[in-house]
Amino acid sequence: MKDTRLTKFTDLGLDKMLLKALHDEGYEKPTPIQAQAIPGVMAGKDLLGIAQTGTGKTAAFALPIIHRLAAEKQAAPRRGCRVLVLSPTRELATQIAESFKAYGKHMNLSVAVIFGGVKYGGQMRAMAPGVDVLVATPGRLLDHLQEKTITLQGVEMFVLDEADQMLDMGFIVPIRQIVKHLPRLRQNLFFSATMPSEIEK
Repeated sequence: MKDTRLTKFTDLGLDKMLLKALHDEGYEKPTPIQAQAIPGVMAGKDLLGIAQTGTGKTAAFALPIIHRLAAEKQAAPRRGCRVLVLSPTRELATQIAESFKAYGKHMNLSVAVIFGGVKYGGQMRAMAPGVDVLVATPGRLLDHLQEKTITLQGVEMFVLDEADQMLDMGFIVPIRQIVKHLPRLRQNLFFSATMPSEIEK
């Protein structure tokens, strides 16, 4: 295995506009999880990443996802998204959405974030034209699916972030219900700090 400590972002084959955004943010070297995950995600592989919070794992999936969206340009389906990221809390969902916006700022990337505790109207309007990336908490996303205000038929990439936290918070049933709405053919990326058996399934 190549020593990932010597890798630079420029070695990973990422889109020039992404490298520009990374340069703007002051990033030069990927963390180990980024160096290991980015090439696999860019190649379209399913991935299970075990990484503690704070190791730069959002960039480990956001960068290659944005790269792939740019390489395979197409419109998101109406009321739908090309990428779905599930996150356990509204704080984390907001943070992930901000990261996607920062990295995709030169690339005309559309991002929406959906969580509970706020009115539905704004979320429905944000989703109406379709977005590239939707970051959502499971409960509120399920509400939208049941109301048919969101469709997941066009999802190409599915990310489950903080998978172990999701289990602790009792989200396994909502997640299973959400997965039923996803196309069978999709790329799956799971990130977790530990590896509970429920996630392995």
